[in-house]
Parts: sequence; C-alpha cells; structure tokens
Amino acid sequence: MDMLVTDDSAEFDKLFMKRALRLAALGRGRTSPNPMVGAVVARGGEIVGEGFHAVVGGPHAEVHALKRAGDKARGATLYVTLEPCNHHGRTPPCTHAILDAGIKRVVAGMADPNPNVKGSGADHLSARGVAVRVGVMEKECRLLNQPFIKHSTTGIPFVTIKAAATLDGRIATRSGDSRWISNERSRRFVHRLRHALDGILVGIETALRDNPLLTARLPGTRAFRQPTRIVLDARLRLDLASRLVETARDVPLWVACGENAPAENERRLLDAGAEVLRFPAENGRIDLSGLLRELGRRQLTSLLVEGGSRVLGAFIENRLADDFYLFYAPKILADREGIPMVQGCVCERMADAAPVYDIRVRRFGEDVMLSGRFHERLY
Repeated sequence: MDMLVTDDSAEFDKLFMKRALRLAALGRGRTSPNPMVGAVVARGGEIVGEGFHAVVGGPHAEVHALKRAGDKARGATLYVTLEPCNHHGRTPPCTHAILDAGIKRVVAGMADPNPNVKGSGADHLSARGVAVRVGVMEKECRLLNQPFIKHSTTGIPFVTIKAAATLDGRIATRSGDSRWISNERSRRFVHRLRHALDGILVGIETALRDNPLLTARLPGTRAFRQPTRIVLDARLRLDLASRLVETARDVPLWVACGENAPAENERRLLDAGAEVLRFPAENGRIDLSGLLRELGRRQLTSLLVEGGSRVLGAFIENRLADDFYLFYAPKILADREGIPMVQGCVCERMADAAPVYDIRVRRFGEDVMLSGRFHERLY
C-alpha cells in the first residue's frame, strides 16, 4: 500500500496493471463461471486501495479496491484487469460504484469478451466524464482468463489435456498398472490444476481400472469447491461400488452415456446420487462436441481431460483440446505392449499432426513437465 513510482503515465499503467494481475490470480478456483479480476486504485503514484474477486457471487474486485481506498478514491485512477461491468448480475454494476467513488480515470486490461456487454462499461463511464483506456497488458489479462473468454464467446468450456508418461511415451504397463509414473511433486501440481478447473473427465476404462476419486486434494488446505467428475461410459458399466459412485452425493458425478444405454443401470446410478447425461454414440464413442456444448450450458467453463489414451486421442484428433500438461518421468518401460499416451488418432502424413504452440518446460524434481497450447492465437 506504500508503493511509489516516478515514471510517466504509460509506466504507471503497466506497473499497476501488473499488480492487478497478481491480485486477480488469488481468486483461482473460486470465481467460475465468473472471471478472475484484480483491481488497484492509485493516486499520485501511490496505491491507496486494492482488491480481487474472491468468490463467485461476492463483491467484484473494483468494489473491494474502492472500499479500501475510501475518500482517497476521489480523483484517482482505477486499474482493473477486465472492463468494469455495467449490468446487473449476481451483484450491482461496478460502473455505479466507480462513479459514486469519484474515480477520474479507468485503465482496463481488456474489454469484456461477452458480445452482449462488450464495451458497455467503458462507454458508460466515458459518457459521464471518466477517462477510459482499454488494452494495457491485454495478452497477460487474456491468458489469465482463457476459460472465461472461450465460454463467453462460444458457450463451450476450455479443454485441458493432462497425462503422465514414461520417457518412451507409455502411460501404463500392458496390465494397466500406472501407479505411480510421476512423482509426488508432479501430483501435487495436478491437484492444484484440478482445484482451478470446473470439471475432470475420464473414460470408463480408466474409471474401472484405476478406481480413481478425481478430487482436488491440496495438502494443508481445503479446496474451496471440488470439480465436477465426468465419466464417458457409453453402456453405463461404472461400478456402483467404485469410489466415484460412493462419493457422488458429496462431489458431483456426471456419467455421459449413449442413447441406448440400459435404463436399469441409469436408475441405479441415479439412486446412488450420480447424474446421467445421454448423447448420441457411434461405435461406443460419445459425441464429444455435444457433450462439451452441454457442459457449457451447465456453466462449466473449463474441463480437465485426464484419460485414458483413447479419450485423449479423441479430443486431440477432433481438435477439441485447447492446452495441455504432459509429465515425463525418468523411466523407460521398453515394452511395445505398454499403453501409449494417445491412441485412436490416424495421421498418415506428418503434416496432419496436431501443431502445438508456446511450449514451456518445468521441472518437478526429476520429472519434466511440458505445457503449451493447441491454438496459435488466444481466445
């Protein structure tokens, strides 16, 4: 709160937007389907108030920052990572609070991506004498909220692929044993990833073989909310004694099946607390595009696809994945019957391979994580 700078206005804008971005990230895993937003009130080169959107349904970042600034907000500049809202949702419009506080200038990292409201907040403030600048550190602001932007503009969740493999690309032995390929540090990162996203998806073979729980388990903390677990199960074969079904009344479990899946199996899952979603299925494969549209309709803005290899292959082959986290452990299985990371894709030419962009490398002990995007441009 005692931060001082002596650069020109452009440097002010970038410096304080960086701080707003750091604040926004504090809401990770707690704001969906709303975005993560941070706000800073600065006056004379000094931060006099700051805040972030801490929980869905709670006050927005601007309201927290203005409250902390108090009377010092009058004549000050508000820096916010996303264009202030000018519509009633779960909370009143932030533009009203900004005008009431006497803010003279607003700097927004990016415009609201929702085509129904884009520019409304900036226009409302400008028409009432507030100077508005939009687009400061826009790339960084867009990176922060890719799931929100994609869902707002397409109605479909942002899809993340995750897998752990040996150096020769195997995710399990020929018997299906996969515990543990990656180390504990890698697994802790995955639990943080699960906590940040709205849903986790696996195929029925993974559910039957591994009997996973698919929850976010964060050491020393309690996750604010658990992601919805989703199983692709065309014939509703999921075991009623599985950990997924046994916890269905505590953590949401949605089972996606084909239109002709047995009604009796559906009834048993419903009785256990799960929800069953029916979709067209061909050769035992659920219509993934239809599934994603339904998940988006249910306000899931992000989805983590954890396997198995045919499920990963289907998302990649159909160009439905947006980014990925691939963990490689210092092990070589050296067994051609071991289960590869991806199965089912057909590429006769290298030119048909799925391109990836913005590759990053990170170490977790001896494990190496590669991450990147399947699209060159951001949403």
